Formats: sequence, C-alpha cells, structure tokens
Amino acid sequence: MTQRPDILCIGSVLWDVIGRSDRHMKSGSDVPGHITRLPGGVALNIAMTLARFDLHPALLSVVGRDAEGEELVTACQRLGLQTDHLYRSEDLPTDQYMAIEGANGLIAAVADAHSLEQANDKILQPLIEGPLGFVEAPFPGPIALDGNLTEGLLDQVARHPAFAKADLRIAPASPGKAERLLPFLRAGRGVLYVNLEEAGLLCQTDFTNAPQAGAALIERGAARALVTDGGNVTCDATKDGILAERPPEVMVTRVTGAGDTFMAAHIASELRGAKRDVALHRALATAAAYVAGGT
Repeated sequence: MTQRPDILCIGSVLWDVIGRSDRHMKSGSDVPGHITRLPGGVALNIAMTLARFDLHPALLSVVGRDAEGEELVTACQRLGLQTDHLYRSEDLPTDQYMAIEGANGLIAAVADAHSLEQANDKILQPLIEGPLGFVEAPFPGPIALDGNLTEGLLDQVARHPAFAKADLRIAPASPGKAERLLPFLRAGRGVLYVNLEEAGLLCQTDFTNAPQAGAALIERGAARALVTDGGNVTCDATKDGILAERPPEVMVTRVTGAGDTFMAAHIASELRGAKRDVALHRALATAAAYVAGGT
C-alpha cells in the first residue's frame, strides 16, 4: 500500500534541457559548454528537494504515455516520489523546458507546458473524487502549487471546497506567469513565493527591495508572501510584520531551480516545526548551496 504523502506537489512535471557555459553570454552568443537533461518542472523540483529532507511528496500533474513520459515516471519513482496520482495521457506529449545559462546567469528559456494546460482540471481529480480528498472531506495537509496551471484552474483551487483545509504554498513558474497568482490575492489564501520582479507584476509597480514588495503584497490582500531578490535581502511578510535576511554570498554556478529549492526547503523546515526566522534562514542556506553547485 502506498504511504500517505506528507505533501502534494501540483504543477509541471517535465524534462529540463539545460545548456550551461562558464562564459558570459548575450543574445546570439555561440560558446562551448555542456547540455544536460534532467527531471524538472516547478512541482517536480519542489518534490525532489522535499524528498531530500526525508519527506514523502506525491505528484499531481500530467505525463504522457510516450517514451519520454515512461522514462520520466521511472526517474521520479527512483527519487522516492509518489507517481500514483499522475494523470497519464494517451494523446498529450510529455512537457519539457529548455534553458541557456552563462556565467552571468539565465540567458533565455522556453517552457513547453502545453500538455499541463490542456489536461487542466483532470490533474485535480484525486483531490476532488478521491482517494486523496473529497469535497465533503478535504485534504488537510500542505499543497505546493505552481503557476504553470492556468489562471482559471488556480482560481478554482483558491475557491474550491475540496481545498478549503489545505495549507496552500504557491509560486509562479516564471515572471511571465506571475499574474496567474492573482486569485490567491483576491481570496486572501495561501503563502506566495515570488521574486522581486514577480511581486512587481502582481502589484503593477516596481520595487527596489524585497521588504517593500512584501509589504505591498500584504496590503493587496496576500495572506503571506516570501519575496526573494537574488543575492539581495529576502523577506517573509505577514500582517504581523516582516522578517528579512540576506542570503549567504556564494559563487553562482547555476540558477535554474534555485527558487524552487528555496521554496521546498522553507516548506520542509516549517513542516518540521521551525519558527519563521529559522525557516527563512535554513531556506536561504539551502538555496545558496544549490546555486553554488551543491545538492
């Protein structure tokens, strides 16, 4: 019998294709480097980090029954992730993400998450019709959501009775999808994990630092917001006040997945009972180790 999950990770589960070079790059650069293919996607990145903290996450997403999908599901199972509740589509291909990174950070990326968008609410059925939850008996635990879901589906999650008891943790998949999180501002639900640019898009203004952005998100209706700003100060904002801390200084060797790692480490710390300041400190340390090339 499958162990009951500690947390559900809902969103993109796909293959990451990452090209990295140790040289500075700009538009049109053609440089030597290395290309890797790894299990990825926001929901999967979060789940993988949670598993490293000895938690038992379950994935809710869509994965095709193509060769890439079969390989991806096998890879997830080897990582200790529960795949029983994935929607396996016969006609939708497995999603993928492609990024180019240089010594000066992310140069460009393309996310092909069209299958997730087309599957839409099919991926939520285990929470609405069982076995994970029902409308009359909502899932009572933590749920990590990502903005690769459509705004309509995220709005459904924010208001649906099947999610009424869940501890919702939400992150946009990218700045271009930040506004999909607006339903959670309107509903005053969940913990938002955003970077400075994403906070600005949600508030339709520019911010100079994370505490300023966190305060504005709370004023706009957010129940709680964690705002990162690269190597600058990160904050945890609630109506009771703002905590702020600067991440450790490290040599940056990768950036894709850093925000997901921060979010997962923060969730894991709080699930273990850590106070707000301790959880923020641990999450920043974990994310710093990740971008420096650690696990």
